[in-house]
Amino acid sequence: MKIAIIGATGHAGSFILQEAVNRGIEVTAIVRHPEKLATGIPYLQKDLFDLTTEDLQKFDVVVDAFNAPQGKEELHQTSIDHLLSILAPTTTRLLVVGGASSLFIDEEKTQRMIDGVPTDAPFYPTAHNMYLALLELKKDTKVNWTYLSPAAFFNPDGQRTGTYQLNDDRLIKNAAGKSEISMADYAIALLDEIENQQHVKEHISVVSR
Repeated sequence: MKIAIIGATGHAGSFILQEAVNRGIEVTAIVRHPEKLATGIPYLQKDLFDLTTEDLQKFDVVVDAFNAPQGKEELHQTSIDHLLSILAPTTTRLLVVGGASSLFIDEEKTQRMIDGVPTDAPFYPTAHNMYLALLELKKDTKVNWTYLSPAAFFNPDGQRTGTYQLNDDRLIKNAAGKSEISMADYAIALLDEIENQQHVKEHISVVSR
């Protein structure tokens, strides 16, 4: 299996890259600054918006771990649009590192987490644009995508326990009553989904046990 990771030097992307390497998967990092990578990691030095169908069609899976910079949060939407466009003629699968804001917070699925976030909250632009990107993803009929939302607290410093709970597109809590997942355990869940292919064209979520 050949996978590519966009944003492989970012917080989530670096954990996903390491998990793939640990599993012996043939992985390529798609980055603008390859000097941030560990020695020996194959890479394609290119901006996401410069990627072409030819660049990506050789991969079985592309992981989108792109994180838009502050002040340009709308790039979460335009980046998804671009990836869907260039992947449409291929059989390459798209795995998106999503946000928790798009998750439903009630059993009836009438209210999402983003609905209760004040528009003046510092993280609102990112949360809102990631939610809108998901809506665009759901409209697509050509690409085999999976959108994996982390729990509300996506902990970069959390322990790698090797366990997790998958759920649908509702926000759930762990045994301690917290909505939390370490980036290391998130990476495990994402690579498991890549290998098992159980949630194609679905929005799912993951939380610690």
